[in-house]
Amino acid sequence: MTEDIVTTDNAAAPAPAPSNKRWYVVHAYSGMEKAVERNLRERIDRAGMQDKFGRILVPMEEVVELKNGKKAVTERRFYPGYVLVEMEMADDTWHLVKHTSKVTGFVGGAKNRPSPEARRPAAPAAVNAASTRNGSS
Repeated sequence: MTEDIVTTDNAAAPAPAPSNKRWYVVHAYSGMEKAVERNLRERIDRAGMQDKFGRILVPMEEVVELKNGKKAVTERRFYPGYVLVEMEMADDTWHLVKHTSKVTGFVGGAKNRPSPEARRPAAPAAVNAASTRNGSS
């Protein structure tokens, strides 16, 4: 009878390095969100800055519409004219995004420093404020 002993060494697995990437909202020409996503990816690859950027998202949902009596599934943007970019903010990354074709700039922040998207959503606070104003509890 043979016994196979499998050992796992948790210390051997490298711990992920802490990331300075934060989410930023980029304003783009309306209807050009996919083109901005594609242009950003191409520029990031050409500049070799893949380690400074994370995900680039165009928030969309599938919607079923009736056209001429037939159901058609189309995509609808949650935030038309905006693209979400996960990145490390530095001068070189700011310039890369800001000077991308069809990008008008970052949302929020001071003159040349956009503010990252808040980590906790503001919606619960707004719902609570509205319910106390209306007299409901």
